[in-house]
Amino acid sequence: MQIDLNGDLGECLGAWRMGDDDAMLGIVSSANVACGFHAGDPAGILRTLRRAAERGVAVGAHVAYPDLVGFGRRNMDVASADLQADVVYQIGALQALAAVAGTLVRYVKPHGALYNTIAHDERQARDVIAAIQAIDPSLVLVGLAGSPLIGWARASGLRTVAEAFADRAYMPDGSLVSRREKGAVLHDAHEVAERMLRLATQGVVTAIDGSTVPIQADSVCVHGDSSGAVEMARQVRALLERSGVKIAPFVDLGGAP
Repeated sequence: MQIDLNGDLGECLGAWRMGDDDAMLGIVSSANVACGFHAGDPAGILRTLRRAAERGVAVGAHVAYPDLVGFGRRNMDVASADLQADVVYQIGALQALAAVAGTLVRYVKPHGALYNTIAHDERQARDVIAAIQAIDPSLVLVGLAGSPLIGWARASGLRTVAEAFADRAYMPDGSLVSRREKGAVLHDAHEVAERMLRLATQGVVTAIDGSTVPIQADSVCVHGDSSGAVEMARQVRALLERSGVKIAPFVDLGGAP
């Protein structure tokens, strides 16, 4: 049994520190690296990419709406031409930095509001799909498990990976509880680790109302930007490995530079 652990990295911006990339790179198997639109500056992104390459961690483009002030968590109604160009721009920038760092961008995982929007908004979803196909159709698209996005992307010829979230509460329909709602973010590391073990071994999570929700996911996001995040991620990985679940990227790293 195998599953991927991914984390959002490269989000420091100038004097503003966000998360502990060095610690997280010792835990995750895939790194969703910021591309400058919601967070991250070129020098910091390059440092994270170099460390990911040293650790053998897969790299993905964490593309976002152009929203530094809102950390990419504000909804935006972006015109198709602009959204497609924004996504191509971000992937291209990360690919250039990755080449310098000695690694490759192997997948795309949208961030924040863009991630949530394209899970169900077909127009913006198809814009992101078109952008990926235009720049590199071999890139894998990571999306919310059970969302329409997965089907749209597969039908368009992209390889997809369905994702679950370790520290987020779920609605009975399999969607994430809005961050604006009480209980949306989970803070008990032991509880989170047990939830992710159940997900990996049984394919289910407990929803916020206590019901059991089927979630078929090949990757689990362990956020690194909240209080206690690193310890939570460590506990998730440790429990999975003790229980016989192998942690490995969902992409082949054999073609690394």
